[in-house]
Amino acid sequence: MSGEALASAASDETIDAATVERMAKEMAIAMDGGGLELAVVVGGGNIWRGTTGASGGMDRATSDTMGMLGTVINALALQDALEQQDQPTRVLTALAMAEVAEPYIRRRAIRHLEKGRIVIFAAGTGNPFFTTDTAAALRALEIGAEAILMAKNGVEGVLDGDPRVKLDAKLIPELTHLQAIEQGLKVMDTTALSLCMDNNLPIHVFELAPGNIGRVVSGESVGTLISTPTEGGA
Repeated sequence: MSGEALASAASDETIDAATVERMAKEMAIAMDGGGLELAVVVGGGNIWRGTTGASGGMDRATSDTMGMLGTVINALALQDALEQQDQPTRVLTALAMAEVAEPYIRRRAIRHLEKGRIVIFAAGTGNPFFTTDTAAALRALEIGAEAILMAKNGVEGVLDGDPRVKLDAKLIPELTHLQAIEQGLKVMDTTALSLCMDNNLPIHVFELAPGNIGRVVSGESVGTLISTPTEGGA
């Protein structure tokens, strides 16, 4: 989930309470059926972007660290909203801050998921120069996730062009990781896409509309599926 997804275009709020509540409700509804394990990697672009500071002359490592701290603020806001929906939630952060959240430990994260808790991974990978896209791919592989879900605001999936420029841009229902990289579709950064491709981890890209998270996890075809066919077409 991008940090910008927690803000609202209708206000100047960095974190819009109504928007966060709506997202929390969607996740809680998806969890109601039981059997689902859900982990969230949240970005920090609504608060600070490492590349923005670096472009202004700031040391890139310092700027990226500021961005990672921003993701922790977003994670705590999302945790609060989820727990108001009676959904047990744990924030695990890649940067040590024991008074605020648990440290990221792979086995601990898996155990929380097994207990039916939503786990929010904050602070990216804990290292500068890596985006939260890469953190999402890395954490998904570490916990043995079946797929990555990318819910977009106001976009139904991956389009064949920028809808702000190409008014007749059409949805691409399916494509491979390699096609996404070669066509420069900017679904994720190249590092994250390559990591998913190398490990055959599918990515579902869809609009963050009411009910869509539940529809995707139940197996319905929503938005765009990015995957790499296995040998033999299986």
